[in-house]
Amino acid sequence: MDFAVEKEALDGVFVLRPRGEIDVYTAPHLKEEIVSAMDAGNKQLIVDLSQVGFMDSSGLGVLVSALKRTKDVGGALRLVCSDDRILKIFRITGLTKVFSIDGGLDEAVRAIGTA
Repeated sequence: MDFAVEKEALDGVFVLRPRGEIDVYTAPHLKEEIVSAMDAGNKQLIVDLSQVGFMDSSGLGVLVSALKRTKDVGGALRLVCSDDRILKIFRITGLTKVFSIDGGLDEAVRAIGTA
């Protein structure tokens, strides 16, 4: 499956939409896109995982790193995910207590605006 990341500025929030599988081969590309967005001055990020069919620990590592980086600059990172297979990874690892995970993009945009 091909991997790509769509990007969009939406109501003062920068949204990244990875599509495909996030694994040891594609996670560096996602990290590069997140770092690029932050280097461009975006502090409020949403990573919309609704088009991700699989994610391994390297993908989780990229997201944890991104969360730390956004907090270090006074920003915020929220995830959008409603897929039980992907959510299960966050539950098993205990990362549901670390990340703010919303069921839809509109919900995430509203929540990050009030953070």
